[in-house]
Amino acid sequence: MNIKKFISVLILVLTLSCAKYKEAQTWQKGNIHTHSLWSDGDDFPEMIIEWYKNHNYQFIALSDHNTVADTLIWYELRDRDQKNKTLEKYINRFGDWVETKMDSTRQLVRLKTFDEYKSKMEKPDSFLIIKSEEVTASFEKKPIHINVTNIQDLIEPIKGKSVLDVMQKTLDAVLTQRKELNVPMIAHINHPNFGYGIDTEDMKKLNGERFFEVYNGHPAVNNQGDEFHHDTETMWDLINIHYHKQGKPSMYGIATDDSHSYHEFSAKKSNTGRGWIMVNSKILSPSALISAMENGDFYASTGVALKKIQVDSKNLLIEILPEQGVNYEIVFIGYRKNQDEAQILKIEKGIKATYAFKENDIFVRATIYSDVKKDSPTGTTETKKAWTQPFFPQ
Repeated sequence: MNIKKFISVLILVLTLSCAKYKEAQTWQKGNIHTHSLWSDGDDFPEMIIEWYKNHNYQFIALSDHNTVADTLIWYELRDRDQKNKTLEKYINRFGDWVETKMDSTRQLVRLKTFDEYKSKMEKPDSFLIIKSEEVTASFEKKPIHINVTNIQDLIEPIKGKSVLDVMQKTLDAVLTQRKELNVPMIAHINHPNFGYGIDTEDMKKLNGERFFEVYNGHPAVNNQGDEFHHDTETMWDLINIHYHKQGKPSMYGIATDDSHSYHEFSAKKSNTGRGWIMVNSKILSPSALISAMENGDFYASTGVALKKIQVDSKNLLIEILPEQGVNYEIVFIGYRKNQDEAQILKIEKGIKATYAFKENDIFVRATIYSDVKKDSPTGTTETKKAWTQPFFPQ
């Protein structure tokens, strides 16, 4: 090889290496599983969006059940709304924007459509509102819920011959809409342990699914599993081991609020601020965020903030953006050749840790623990955590 050709090859190698080794990172914070009065949430969309806006989120998706909020709906106030002073708070904040009327003895409030509340609440380049739906189906009373982020047209709940059949048909409908409209959108499996409706074997057999909730903030979703069911982290690793053997792209983990309750905050309520994703994207748009997520360029969190995730062919480095007085533990978890399950590879205390890839590593991810309780815990012992995506060094 002559020197000119050698230099060209070297430059190419260095370019590819630098492209993979993530230096400058711009983290966009968002929640993509949220409910409003359009389905079973207990507040108006604008009030919910404002909460996220005021708490340093950059994007939000209101994913109400089996609706994309594009019809004329006059909502009848309930007893709980009177107790929570829901309409009074809404009027105090938004004034003449609020539309009410009386129907016989009932007071009704018009729910603003997605296009209306998006135009009212979105702020270009700093706060994005993404259209979403939680496609809510079931099989033999087993709940099967799949969120679709950046959906354009409503997808009705789908019937099938099994839990797997319902999931696959729903996912196929999302992929078909994405292709036909040429609009980026992603589906993610919601709270698989809710009612223990979706098990590990179901998700192993899916084709085309890339995302699921490793953490969901609703107190009824059983993230930790039980003696008969995997916790969601174990489920995640088993799925990725299977996907690797089948030659499928990896499954990525998401954390969400699944918020429904906005007036009363307690461990028994599904409140805001419990789980979110941090996406590395300089551009705040649905297409940019989805592209980054499909590249695995994001992490999930319930309160731990990461300053840096760097990976190349040799090392995975994690650096935490620490809170004062909080202790951290970074646990590297991975799957190696000729193993049946993932295992702990390294544990390091502190705010920074590096794992050097070994020759037999297939994938490695990190779970970051803290010793401080979450701001809005679903249980009295739940502390702030974060999860990186799995990295494949080979």
